[in-house]
Amino acid sequence: MGKLKSGYSQKTKDNLLTGAGAYFKNFTVGTDTYESAKEAGKLLGATRGGGSFKAVATVRQIEVDGAPTRTVGLETIDEWETSMSMNLLETTKDTLQLALGAASVENGEGHYVIKGKSNVEDEDYIENITYVGTISGTNEPVIIQVYNALSTDGLDLQTASKSEAVLGVTVYGHYDVDDLETPPYAIYYPKE
Repeated sequence: MGKLKSGYSQKTKDNLLTGAGAYFKNFTVGTDTYESAKEAGKLLGATRGGGSFKAVATVRQIEVDGAPTRTVGLETIDEWETSMSMNLLETTKDTLQLALGAASVENGEGHYVIKGKSNVEDEDYIENITYVGTISGTNEPVIIQVYNALSTDGLDLQTASKSEAVLGVTVYGHYDVDDLETPPYAIYYPKE
């Protein structure tokens, strides 16, 4: 009988991404901290069920006569599709506007009035939506940002008896018109 094989090592306990983390709007890496961004009102709110981040490259195979597919050096990246999803437990005017994507908020008498718009305007894109999480072996956070974020999936608000609504929001990163070469995301992983 052979020994059990496992990827577990002495470093495993120091490399775990733990907890749900927190989501912020327009977080500035190097200036903001979890605490300062929270105090500045950049926190989107509590979550239930956490969230997710995706960065998927569209890889194209370059066809060359006589060369088989998946030949080293004959692949190119056409674009990156990036998204960040969060399950927000807090329903606010800001989270509703975030979910709608192209929406305006007006200050009405006794209420905010949130209305959809017929066009996506430059101000609808959010500079960044940022996840701040914890790696078990450090006090420094892992930070994931999606740039020029916009929700295009719309609002689907589900309510139920004896429960709280959870607002599922997915924002998509968009390339900057002045820099079409840089994918619209970054991951800041703490050094050991």
